[in-house]
Amino acid sequence: MIRFSYLAPLRAGAVQVATLIFAILMFATPALASPEKELKRARTATAVLKTILNTPDARIPAQLLHDAQAIAVLPDVVKAGLVFGGRHGRGLVSIRAPDGTWSNPSFIRLTGGSVGWQFGVQSADIVLVFRTEQGVTNLVNGKFTLGADASVAAGPVGRQAQVGTDEELKAEIFSYSRARGLFAGIAIDGSVLSIDHGANRDVYGPAITPRMLFENRLNAPAPLDIVGFRDQLEEQTSN
Repeated sequence: MIRFSYLAPLRAGAVQVATLIFAILMFATPALASPEKELKRARTATAVLKTILNTPDARIPAQLLHDAQAIAVLPDVVKAGLVFGGRHGRGLVSIRAPDGTWSNPSFIRLTGGSVGWQFGVQSADIVLVFRTEQGVTNLVNGKFTLGADASVAAGPVGRQAQVGTDEELKAEIFSYSRARGLFAGIAIDGSVLSIDHGANRDVYGPAITPRMLFENRLNAPAPLDIVGFRDQLEEQTSN
């Protein structure tokens, strides 16, 4: 037993570092939030959406976009870990109305943790395609866990991609990731998706609820950066 004693401080140190990383990801202070910061996030999400949906041979299949009930874009989602890991990011989501138009977007956040051998920090853009009304209902209710409250699967990619497996056919949400220029489906089971009420308040005002956003019931015109995200969805999914 004595010969293994030197591992104890290493394990303790690893756990402390991992805990710190996870805390930074999970509890990024909302005090830094501001209208301009959130509008910059909206511009980044719009750019990500435009880039991904205009990549000819590695894009979300057109039929999935045509049938989507909602689309979320979370740019620069950070995943970090040292034995224990975490994922944290913020973005926007819009819901499709019965007439095919898109709602004003709500700000959202994605958080999650994992256990297992892992090391390092990675940043990726994540896109979620909601395929069913149930998935949208979960979102409107404010907070849910991917894979538990709504089934999620790594989405197919490419012009000729088809939804084939039983898991994919049943999935309420398809998830995609772009890191270092590569775009592919990604598994994010266990991550929690929730409405970012603080960001919504900063951009839209204190009296606006997520349901009012999704039903396009604003008291004043939305900021141009917000309109840009909605317009990009309209342009990319109109065919």
